[in-house]
Amino acid sequence: MTQIAASETGMNGQGRDNKAKVVVAETGGARDRIWYARGWDGMPLAASLQLLAKNRFAIAPSRLGMALVVLALGPFNSLLATVQRIVYGRRIERTAIRQGPVFILGHWRSGTTLLHELLALDPEHTYPTTYDCFAPSHFLVSASFLPALVKHVTPRRRPMDSMAFGLQRPQEDEFALCNLGVPSPYWMIAFPNRRPQQLEYLTLEGLSLEARRRWQQTFIWFLRCLTCREPKRLVLKSPPHTARLRVLLSLLPDARFIHIVRDPYVLFPSTLTLWKRLFRQQGFQVPREEGLEELVFETLVRMYEAFERDRPLVPPGHLCEVRYERLVAEPAAQLERIYRELDLGPFDRVRPGAERYLAERADYRPNRYEISDHTRQLIRRRWAAYIERYGYGTTVGA
Repeated sequence: MTQIAASETGMNGQGRDNKAKVVVAETGGARDRIWYARGWDGMPLAASLQLLAKNRFAIAPSRLGMALVVLALGPFNSLLATVQRIVYGRRIERTAIRQGPVFILGHWRSGTTLLHELLALDPEHTYPTTYDCFAPSHFLVSASFLPALVKHVTPRRRPMDSMAFGLQRPQEDEFALCNLGVPSPYWMIAFPNRRPQQLEYLTLEGLSLEARRRWQQTFIWFLRCLTCREPKRLVLKSPPHTARLRVLLSLLPDARFIHIVRDPYVLFPSTLTLWKRLFRQQGFQVPREEGLEELVFETLVRMYEAFERDRPLVPPGHLCEVRYERLVAEPAAQLERIYRELDLGPFDRVRPGAERYLAERADYRPNRYEISDHTRQLIRRRWAAYIERYGYGTTVGA
């Protein structure tokens, strides 16, 4: 176990804050490997050119190899996408999403992945896998052979912690939208020194009618592809969806939502660590990390202003709230409560798989964080509404 001290300088909107120190006690995570597959490798050529062109091809010399690999794979992905359209196009168009999907909402590092993997154990549920999201334009035709070819260049651990990573594990559908060429705040992962990136796509507000229509059509098309493969209830997880309740309900009025919150004094340094490692491992630039603290502060505020405003639109019985601390303390009880409140069916069909999953993770130890008093005060001030709303006013952090 190693200690990493990271000093960040942020902006408070009126001037520079003093430097705040975050110390991380690491439990593991994926190491850098130059030959590892990156999240952009599944982009069709038009999508990869769009991403690079929008960022003026501002690629660091040391990352040119990554960019060339993405561009080289573009025609291959485009060809497979054409094959999928020929083979499955009409079937996808006719596929109906008959059951309201379950959306797992919450800020990054709040426990959304744990919930996603637990709900994915239900045999009556389906979900996008990592492969689906990194090759969304052709996974229906390529999933039978490509994962076996690329598994040796795929990390076995996530870059931000020591949780298992694999092509068949549940994944965020936001990555699928990125790889289909839809603008996303996740573009900043590819070009971390050109922030902010597409922040209007966090809430989908302020978009032109055409841009919003394209987002909606692409999103529903991807869900139809997943349903075409396996016509079950979808379980979806992407933190940006927390700020998109209004749009999601307009598209899928019978959707269910699970919203998870976590101690903000852990959430803040954990999110910093997430972005730093994704920037380092997935970016076409050598990250400078300038203004990263301000990005984390402001994004949560913007996300939860939208969420709290639109929460009343959710029909009764379609939203369940979970605290991360209770979920890890009593996972079976909390999962059973979710099934009961959202009317997802009998929990008994999930219990055996959930117990096995939790037993396998019994030795997992999350990263531990030490934050300065100054940083703690900033969190308390900048995220006051979140702290008060979700009852973290008396927490001592971790």
